[in-house]
Amino acid sequence: MDLLNTLVDKGLRRELPTREEALAVLATSDDELLDVVAAAGKVRRQWFGRRVKLNYLVNLKSGLCPEDCSYCSQRLGSKAEILKYTWLKPEEASQAAAAGVAGGAKRVCLVASGRGPTDRDVDRVGKTIAAIKEQNEGVEVCACLGLLADGQAEKLRDAGADAYNHNLNTSEATYGAITKTHTYADRVDTVQKAHAAGLSACSGLIAGMGESDEDLVDVVYSLRELDSDSVPVNFLIPFEGTPLAKEWNLTPQRCLRILAMVRFVCPDVEVRIAGGREVHLRSMQPLALHIANSIFLGDYLTSEGQAGQTDLDMIADAGFEVEGAGTTTLPAHRSDVAEAATGGGCGSHSGGASVCGSSGGSAEASSQAGCGSACGGCSGHSDHAEAAPAAVPAPAQAEAGEVRSDLVAVRRRGAGTDVAPNA
Repeated sequence: MDLLNTLVDKGLRRELPTREEALAVLATSDDELLDVVAAAGKVRRQWFGRRVKLNYLVNLKSGLCPEDCSYCSQRLGSKAEILKYTWLKPEEASQAAAAGVAGGAKRVCLVASGRGPTDRDVDRVGKTIAAIKEQNEGVEVCACLGLLADGQAEKLRDAGADAYNHNLNTSEATYGAITKTHTYADRVDTVQKAHAAGLSACSGLIAGMGESDEDLVDVVYSLRELDSDSVPVNFLIPFEGTPLAKEWNLTPQRCLRILAMVRFVCPDVEVRIAGGREVHLRSMQPLALHIANSIFLGDYLTSEGQAGQTDLDMIADAGFEVEGAGTTTLPAHRSDVAEAATGGGCGSHSGGASVCGSSGGSAEASSQAGCGSACGGCSGHSDHAEAAPAAVPAPAQAEAGEVRSDLVAVRRRGAGTDVAPNA
């Protein structure tokens, strides 16, 4: 297939595909799916070998968010019966993080609901970062606290944060239909603040919200322009009690095509399968590992993932290996840039072929908020324990749009509870 050969060649050279080529990946047929996965897999192996990076989320503050993000179970007015609690203490968060690290997680992601942190919140998170790093030598810490004010990214960096997550989620053209209380440009501004402070930028998307193929390509090209070092790909978890509760538009095949498109557009970044993989990829998750090089281990912010041991078995059975703490995730041409505190992303700051987005130039700042996505995962208060049972297995593929609430298990364990975490 000429398209796939072209995309592989470009991916190996870190060259940007055309928009038409990216759209063509999303338009491939199910008969071509394994060819698409194999082609994306060649690019993945070039830059990341067969390593899988494990990430673990700790939900520092759950629910009670003033923002109106339609996809989020923590949103203003949400009727979803999720856990709600205010800030965990640093020692509680550190205990929660330890469960993920014991399960093999290399990065701990600290997430808090809300529009954005106050300076007091930043100080609080700084103490949490210190507690986690004191207990877990060599662990990476990524903060995800919403919109950042001037100077806050620098404070987080000085406190020991390695990265900052703030997802764009969808295209600029459709963002206003998803959220009214802030704008797309504010999210862009926060990612740029993280870059400028020398933090590794982590920014991704949510698929399955009713967007078009053009919207998906738009947001991924924007992420490339922003030079994100890691791109979490979330698949909408349609929580009952949210405006998008009936948006069941994804199939496993569609999810694999989306991941492949992301890999081709951003060939040398950490592509992470994030929230919703168990719900939408289901038994095809091992195929996704041939495209993405990173996953969340255990539970998500407000929903339960499959058992941590099941994830580890899946990685081993598919012929992959868990990335160790002593291994640098990003290819040398990107990690060198990151170490120089210039951000790095999609290889655009390195020498050689042009890598960055097509339109260049930064987007105008505006407003976005909250934890940023369905991407979360969660941990718990107590010592590492036996993994909890996996979520209910999925029956046969449902018709598009059919509500499948049986696939969504609200998280009742881990951080903010007395039940051991799933890691």
